[in-house]
Amino acid sequence: MRRRRELDVLAPRIERAEVLDAERRALIQRVEEKKAKRNAVSQEVARLKKQKESAGELIRDMRALGDEIEALEADLAVREQELHDILLQLPNIPLADVPEGGEESNRVVRSWGEPRVSDGVRPHWEIGEQLGILDLAAGAKISGSGFIVLRRQGARLVRALMSFLLDLHTREQGYEEAWVPFLVTRETMTGTGQLPKFEDDAYRTGDDLFLIPTAEVPLTNLLRGEILDASVLPYSLTAYTPCFRREAGAAGKDTRGLIRVHQFDKVELVRFVTPDSSAAELETLTSHAERVLQLLELPYRVLLLAAGDTGFASAKTYDLELWAPGVGKWLEVSSCSNFGDFQARRANIRYRPGPGEKPRFVHTLNGSALAFPRTIIAILEQYQRPDGTVTIPNVLRPYFGGDLLSPAE
Repeated sequence: MRRRRELDVLAPRIERAEVLDAERRALIQRVEEKKAKRNAVSQEVARLKKQKESAGELIRDMRALGDEIEALEADLAVREQELHDILLQLPNIPLADVPEGGEESNRVVRSWGEPRVSDGVRPHWEIGEQLGILDLAAGAKISGSGFIVLRRQGARLVRALMSFLLDLHTREQGYEEAWVPFLVTRETMTGTGQLPKFEDDAYRTGDDLFLIPTAEVPLTNLLRGEILDASVLPYSLTAYTPCFRREAGAAGKDTRGLIRVHQFDKVELVRFVTPDSSAAELETLTSHAERVLQLLELPYRVLLLAAGDTGFASAKTYDLELWAPGVGKWLEVSSCSNFGDFQARRANIRYRPGPGEKPRFVHTLNGSALAFPRTIIAILEQYQRPDGTVTIPNVLRPYFGGDLLSPAE
């Protein structure tokens, strides 16, 4: 069984970090001692000059001390940078109730709804093509493999999902809506843990801006470097964005249809909370994502991820999986994670517990609610009818402007 966070792989980095930290502390002490000695010499030089006495030798000593301090500080900066780089590569520590092991140890904690049997259900790429709403060939033509085009009622379905989700999260669940940039800086990506770990998976421009892999990145960084008043917590944000991930469809896995694509739409939930409330807040956040699936009447299950399958920045994650009868498998549609203070330390997001009290790091949480492609897969496969049409879930009909997906004329 895989150990928690592959400690055998991380051990050399941790050991090197410990060595660097010891060297850093020793260098800091030496620098402080040299500076104290230089200050004492400087005071003696001033005294001798005041008395019109010669201070030439002491001045030479003071200059030599300055050179030594400069060399020590340069050495210190090298070690601090190496230590900083190593620490950025170390993942979060899983919480105690996260199971040991890898993907095989993920635990189903609950399920909802009755999955449709797969017999006779056509996969979404077939029904989508027949309806004239899914154009995979056009996506490949204009952008390459892993990109899709949704047409006519397919495009309208995306717009309906976006409006429904944002209305639900802002009106019923109390989230503040934001419209954020889709390109962010390296510092922003580092703040939420995407860099340096996942730089090879990101799309980057020539001027070192990154296309966001999730709205979690800009939403969390809206508070970077700030100190919040405890009275505003929990503070909740939501946003719709496209998301861009180069790794999608790697090694030929799940490359058909909408299962894994390089660009997809998603509504994201982000919460900033106090440390003592973050465990309960994860349950609340997950319930908000589940509420979407219940309103859409899509059968799902909730998995508690094992340590070896938990994301780099997360301390605990629940995955929500939809049943897709046409492809005969469960598909992840949302990940709801508690990051503890992992992101807050990187992005320096703190709160003040009370007047005059020392600021503490907040805990951050985020969840997808929901990723659109797999939600659309589930709708096309769970709601398809024998005549080739697809019923629109009741809750989406006011946004969609109809109750049926039907073949294009």
